[in-house]
Amino acid sequence: MTKEQYRENVALLNKYAHYYYVLDDPLTTDDVYDRLYHEVLAFEEKNPTDVLKESPTQRVGGTPLDKFTKASHPSRMWSLEDIFNAQELQKWLEKTGKLVDNISFYCEPKYDGASLNLIYANGELAQAITRGDGVVGEEVTQNAKTIQSIPLTIAHQGKIEIRGEVVIFKDEFEKINIERAKEGEAQFANPRNAAAGSLRQLDPKITAKRNLVFLPYGIGINDLEEKLLHKRMELVYSWGFREPPRRKTTAGFEAIEEVYEQMKAERDGYAMMLDGMVIKVDQVEAQEEMGYTVKVPRWAMAYKFPAVEKITTLKDVILQVGRSGAVTPVAIVEKVDLDGAMVERASLHNFDEIDRKDIRIGDKVIILRSGDVIPKIVKVLTHERDGSQKPYIRPTACPVCNSELLDEGALTKCQNLACSARVVNAIIYFASKPCLNIDGLGDKIVETLYNEGLINNVTDLFSLTLDQLLALEGFKEKKSQKLLDAINGAEGCECWRYINALGIEHIGEVASKTLCENFGVAFTEVSKEELIAIDGFGEEMANSLLEFVRVNAEHITTLEQILMPKAPAKKEEAVENPFKAKTVVLTGSMSESRGNIKTMLEALGAKVSGSVSKKTDFVIYGEDAGSKYDKAVSLGVETITETKMREMLR
Repeated sequence: MTKEQYRENVALLNKYAHYYYVLDDPLTTDDVYDRLYHEVLAFEEKNPTDVLKESPTQRVGGTPLDKFTKASHPSRMWSLEDIFNAQELQKWLEKTGKLVDNISFYCEPKYDGASLNLIYANGELAQAITRGDGVVGEEVTQNAKTIQSIPLTIAHQGKIEIRGEVVIFKDEFEKINIERAKEGEAQFANPRNAAAGSLRQLDPKITAKRNLVFLPYGIGINDLEEKLLHKRMELVYSWGFREPPRRKTTAGFEAIEEVYEQMKAERDGYAMMLDGMVIKVDQVEAQEEMGYTVKVPRWAMAYKFPAVEKITTLKDVILQVGRSGAVTPVAIVEKVDLDGAMVERASLHNFDEIDRKDIRIGDKVIILRSGDVIPKIVKVLTHERDGSQKPYIRPTACPVCNSELLDEGALTKCQNLACSARVVNAIIYFASKPCLNIDGLGDKIVETLYNEGLINNVTDLFSLTLDQLLALEGFKEKKSQKLLDAINGAEGCECWRYINALGIEHIGEVASKTLCENFGVAFTEVSKEELIAIDGFGEEMANSLLEFVRVNAEHITTLEQILMPKAPAKKEEAVENPFKAKTVVLTGSMSESRGNIKTMLEALGAKVSGSVSKKTDFVIYGEDAGSKYDKAVSLGVETITETKMREMLR
């Protein structure tokens, strides 16, 4: 094979791959492709300096990675706001119409997969980054190169970000699960999980076997001159990317609704899973003018498809004990295919929900699965009852340790810290930063100590010896002694840290500080009336504390004798400032750690809370502010940026 023939064969292989993976229109057989591929590979092995970057042999990386590295997106990957019905669409269109006049909209499918950002420079694929938090993701360039529908080179020399969704087609998903079942491996729950898991394989050869497909849906930074989004996307498709099964540029409510109804009706016939339709303002200049909220672009919206519902039979209710001791009921139902996933469990939320819906064993029920949400029982078909159904009896004892449960209606909890279902997490929490801050006592070490029988509760930590640790695999003398010193260093801790470390339901850092300020270590002796009299303490918090003290009195006494917590020092009166005596909530990423900002505000006399309520005075937010910001807006609580906070303090 001459060098010129090699170039021609590489071009031919890429043409075959494009028609097969992108256009679904094979030009030849697998046998012809494979023979030509190996001829090209043989030439490259003899002539390594002549290997073309776009050669299909360059798609599969060599050695597996040890781990993925973090990488920043050149421009932020935004989330989309969801709407679920025509009324919400109408409201959104009215809102966008007030921002910009004479606009049209680009409609395309909302794929159900794993988001990926491709960065091309000088016509070559330079980097591939998972969405992550939208600002920083994981670099998966080696794996992205194994995906045949991702061009290694494009006919564009400027730097450009191509955003899209990595999916596994439904047929391929079934094949993968059949193979995994044969190998005795756990099956993927749905195509989305399979796509995400396949994209993040440390060995790119495994990713290559999964037949992932990349479907572009947008563009990040770019130097394109086209003024309309749909024109820009046509250009992207001309570079060799796969087109969506349906897309449409339109204007007005009725036209958008028509496209939505068509896509919804056709969704089952599409090769990939969809969970809605994305609507974007088509004019790029209008997009820039409309801008963004803290979380989402104002010029785009995800119009979600109705969730999938199925009728099945409730066979049983089992109990799960979480790491905090919360006991949660889980429905076991007759196995049913729900939106491409075989489902046999459904969420019941809590025992009050069972009572409210009068759910009985043997009932015919409707279960619903929406997006990534765990299926839940939404309706009981009482008219289907034949008398064989049995009411569910609410548990009074922990299913793991048989100790008495704290029943608060919506929350039912095992208070026994020695319960094996919660002991490991109790110790991890005990050692964490907002509690005793025991350096070096991380999750894996706690699990090792527990599994080796060296600790069964938090008090056992203080009985550990150097000889015990040295007998464990991987524990050297210096590391072991440092851990013992850190554990012993917890003695004489601040009172509030001691209370917070107990892990009492509803009693977090703020409540722990309040208890210390009012009662010190004598908090175990106070009455319900005294607790409720404290500002910010409700009946639920008081009941939880009193019940915890009653069940764990001996444990608390032992721990207090070991730690000998310090009584809180008297606070100096804070100088007058806008946050003195105000309740403040922090959310989002800021210029320094939220812990530092919290400490600063508390020194100024503010009460920094972890949740938003009508009594909150300020919500201070940074980048990627979440549900706390949304709740503040809905309650009418004043929201200010970190920059504004600092200006107020000047």
